Amino acid sequence: MGKNVLEYNLMRKKVSRNPFQEQIEEKLGRNDDCWCGSGKKYKKCHGSFDDKLDDCRRKGILVPPRGIIKNPEQIQGIRESAKINIAILDYLDEHIEEGISTQEVDNWVSSITKKHNAVAAPLNYEGFPKSVCTSINEVVCHGIPSKDEILKDGDIVNVDVSTIYKGYFSDSSRMYCIGNVSAEKKRLVDIAKQSLEIGLQYVQPWRKIGDMGAAVHEFVMQNGYSVVREIGGHGIGLEFHEDPWVSYVCPKDTGMLMVPGMVFTIEPMINMGKEDIYISDDDGWTVYTEDGLPSAQWEIQVLVTEDGYEIISY
Repeated sequence: MGKNVLEYNLMRKKVSRNPFQEQIEEKLGRNDDCWCGSGKKYKKCHGSFDDKLDDCRRKGILVPPRGIIKNPEQIQGIRESAKINIAILDYLDEHIEEGISTQEVDNWVSSITKKHNAVAAPLNYEGFPKSVCTSINEVVCHGIPSKDEILKDGDIVNVDVSTIYKGYFSDSSRMYCIGNVSAEKKRLVDIAKQSLEIGLQYVQPWRKIGDMGAAVHEFVMQNGYSVVREIGGHGIGLEFHEDPWVSYVCPKDTGMLMVPGMVFTIEPMINMGKEDIYISDDDGWTVYTEDGLPSAQWEIQVLVTEDGYEIISY
């Protein structure tokens, strides 16, 4: 579930300490317990890691705060949550079709989530009324399921599933082509998916996240489409939306440093026409393309590892 950049900045201002501006964190002795909660001595856990971060910080590079670096136990918890998230989308792969309502999709998501003793993260999140987002054609994201909204031949729909399991969050979405979809819409869906694969090539430890976002943007523009600016990806795992904010219209060599233990979403929203969007006045959630042309989005959740990345949820 993407985060609006304005809302994201407001959320950050609500905390007493802004991690983006934080420059000094508690210094630990070599034999102290590591701050990550692993139970290991600092010198054998994140001691060298912190030294490297300090060196980057002195060079003016934006480095991640400790609070968003996951330890192995937390990573495993996020993986378990993601198994449920993936299972839900796999079920939709087999059952979503022409003639069903988006409320039926919501019912399926709610039922499977409860069956696994999990919680649908979107439900009641900042007032969102349903368990899943269903965004059809010109709806960019955050579409609200309804019994009156019926999937028709030729529609493309994004279903965005987010799950909480034992306190750990997972998040991913897929596009579905309903019936006989036009070649133009099908190409949009395909390019949106390929943009994730392009972005993944740049998810590497000790590289800036802006390199990934810039690569996605360049690829999409070369294919004749535009990328939504106001809504992007986000850190996730211990909370639904964490730092960093993930833009796909940013310059290279900008943004936060990607380091092992970071978990975030890659979810560029690709428009067939212009990048301009607006939010529905009726429900305050549904985001539409300004020009009424279709939009497509796939979302994955990735972990930065010592030598690259791991796709946690897809």
